[in-house]
Amino acid sequence: MMPRITEVVKQLLILNVLLYFASNFMPPAISNALPIYYPASVFFRPWQLVSHMFMHANFSHLLFNMFALYMFGTALESHLGSKRFLTFYFLSGFGALALYLFVWYLQMSALDPAVYEAVLRRGDRMLGASGAVFGLLAGFGMLFPESKIMLLIPPIPIKAKYFVLIYGAIELFFGISNMNTGVAHFAHLGGAIFGALLIFYWRKQRKI
Repeated sequence: MMPRITEVVKQLLILNVLLYFASNFMPPAISNALPIYYPASVFFRPWQLVSHMFMHANFSHLLFNMFALYMFGTALESHLGSKRFLTFYFLSGFGALALYLFVWYLQMSALDPAVYEAVLRRGDRMLGASGAVFGLLAGFGMLFPESKIMLLIPPIPIKAKYFVLIYGAIELFFGISNMNTGVAHFAHLGGAIFGALLIFYWRKQRKI
């Protein structure tokens, strides 16, 4: 039986889906200004710090993130309460962005000046709710460690605490090895790390 959707999760789902389809009808000058670019780039705008979390590259990207938001977010909102859950979601998203930008900075700093300028002009960008969603995954693994998650490949159940560790290790491997490019692996890791740290902090403060 599928869990009943909670209020904040419902609003986040609606907002993400609406913005995804609306972006297909926006003028390119607007839709291209919503993902986040490297802060030194001429394409960077302050609102991208938030707007990038509601943009998705394609429908499968949206579908995966929204399904994870529903599955893990509903359980977390029911446990944390709506206000704390919303705080958790956005702090995980900002934490994901912080790690991603830090790694991006290290990569850009290692470039030859001419290559650096060329990359800036190229307008590389990052978008998606994945960082916040990975925070939800980490939070779910910490709060409900014995819960079973059914994998698609292979189709076997695995405890949430092991699933989080395995998925985190895979993201770290792909991020360090620079394999599977085009995916923001360090944003995923950042979201998971900040989500886990936030749950740990709230537990220490006896707030959950």
